[in-house]
Amino acid sequence: MLPKSKVDLYAAIRRDAKAGMSLRAVMRKYGVGFETVQRALVSALPEPRKKMRPRETRLDLFRPVIGAILTADLTAPRKQRHTVKRIYDRLLDEHDAVDISYQMVRAYVAGRREEIRLQAGKGVVDAFVPQTHKPGAEAEVEFGDVTVKLAGELVTCYLFAFRLSYSGKAVHRIFASAGQEAFFEGHVHALNVLGGVPTGKVRYDNLRAAVAQVLGLSRRRVEAERWTAFRSHYVHVPVGSRSLPTASATSMAV
Repeated sequence: MLPKSKVDLYAAIRRDAKAGMSLRAVMRKYGVGFETVQRALVSALPEPRKKMRPRETRLDLFRPVIGAILTADLTAPRKQRHTVKRIYDRLLDEHDAVDISYQMVRAYVAGRREEIRLQAGKGVVDAFVPQTHKPGAEAEVEFGDVTVKLAGELVTCYLFAFRLSYSGKAVHRIFASAGQEAFFEGHVHALNVLGGVPTGKVRYDNLRAAVAQVLGLSRRRVEAERWTAFRSHYVHVPVGSRSLPTASATSMAV
């Protein structure tokens, strides 16, 4: 059976040649020419295909005109900038571009406009800022509803997830309610499993269980007293400590 891809073909040729098969026999076996065999012996990877030159279109003659219009739009007042329809009308009226269609102009302008903005330093560049975390320094907490099948029926429960930002290690626990007690118990369970408290900060996707009041238009959150006490208690637990309090002891302490 012949190899399925060119890479497989090259591998087969190299294998047979190394086993002592003559080049002529290899050529007959795989139905290839001498140059193909030679290229396979030189490199295990086929040469990349040459890119075909873009096919000429009727729009090519008017690309510089469109580019000049889009460049001028960069400094023009917003209401005076060209829509695709306006560009197309100008090509018809000023350059007798009767052989091009509106769809051709629209497709070209869609990409060319952003290219010109990027070249002028005014476009939006896709970029990202890598996140870096120190070991044991930060964590994230999510507390939201999840649907599970319990005794053959779909039941809405609440999933508490505590995840360390550096290692990605996470602890999960499901509760029947989203109350404050469950919120606290989820923390106690996670910190006991992890063996300590993050040295930096913990980010919360949903902190409703710890909020006592939301103030007016500012939307500033006022923490519940029990949450403040709970949080304060764990500030004094050393990292790596295995002597964290149990859920019942914590509820008594706060």
